[in-house]
Amino acid sequence: MKKTVLISAVLFIISSFFLSLSFAQQEDEQIRYYQMEPLDDSLFIQIQEALFIDPPDPKAEIIVDLRDANNQTISIKGALYPMLALQPELRARIITYPFKINLEEDIHYGSVFTRVIEKIRFGKVLQPPTKTQISPTLGYINPFLQLQGGERLGVSLKQDVGLSFGFGTPYSGPLETNFFEANFHILGVRAGMFNHIDAMIEPIKEQNHNNLIFSQGFQVYYTIPFGNFFEFGYLKATTEIGQIKLNSYLKPTVGTVVLNDDGSIKYQARVIHNNDSYLNWEFRYPVSVLGSTRGKVYVAKFLDEFHFGFGFREMSLAGSTFDLQFDAMPSSKYRQPQYNINLLVQKIMEGWGFSAFAIGPSASISRTDAGKIGFTKIFVNLRFKLGTSF
Repeated sequence: MKKTVLISAVLFIISSFFLSLSFAQQEDEQIRYYQMEPLDDSLFIQIQEALFIDPPDPKAEIIVDLRDANNQTISIKGALYPMLALQPELRARIITYPFKINLEEDIHYGSVFTRVIEKIRFGKVLQPPTKTQISPTLGYINPFLQLQGGERLGVSLKQDVGLSFGFGTPYSGPLETNFFEANFHILGVRAGMFNHIDAMIEPIKEQNHNNLIFSQGFQVYYTIPFGNFFEFGYLKATTEIGQIKLNSYLKPTVGTVVLNDDGSIKYQARVIHNNDSYLNWEFRYPVSVLGSTRGKVYVAKFLDEFHFGFGFREMSLAGSTFDLQFDAMPSSKYRQPQYNINLLVQKIMEGWGFSAFAIGPSASISRTDAGKIGFTKIFVNLRFKLGTSF
């Protein structure tokens, strides 16, 4: 009963978040004092280059003041510039920019509850993905490197030929696995090796009974050439973890094994080694939510466990920029059901780190070693943006 209530509460919170996005603020053609929402990287970069700001920040805070016809200004990260310093074409794009946060609005006692919702524009909540994201051969290109879980960092060497790297599995939560992968991409094929970095699971000594522990192996995947929506592949562990090392992984003192009163195993972390092999697949749909520069919803089967969820990068709402990810593993014959939530907030540092760095909490909800539903892991996650958006 408690499990059902907790899961329902989590799903209700997530559903309420997206339901709130359906409210819209009507476009106001007369806005004269506004902040530009960071939804157009190229325009933000052009504005700063024209004002000799180096390096330009694609997510900088830009405030436009057109209230005085004789003294129109633009403020970038607190520095004030005259609008006349910009070329007429660029000024026109700024004035007609569609994504504005009205700074002339009235603030009242109810604004603490309604201000964010009032700023949402329904027409910009959901948008089509970029051309790169829908390409079966270019979809791997991704400028974001996340410390734990999430999508892989993808670097193009020449169009559809490139490399990708990732810590944790695409579906894992904080401190859940020692998995690390490196892949080569060509014409929709992804082939590579995976290995283990034990430091990723060693800091926590309890609630590790839902962990995934890997040895070494290889994987080969293919994205069907009709759009970047279905990928399938094969993963195999080629080495066996020795008994001494296996015993160090699986013992109650590190939280990977939970025993019943009679000494039998109640819960135990899962080990992938000794020629274990799996056919995996993912059905995904790329989409942009709240101007996110990258995003998708998905259903997947990975290591004979089913997952569904979503992940969105650099969503913009009322002047804030953040990432939001959610993965659900509702059932597994190997582990307890698990729900991972990841929230990373950008624009918290100065200089180049203003848009390149994001930090926030990651949490896993599952059955604890006491047999109750609760948080099994809560940890800080990091994300770096190593390139420009697409």
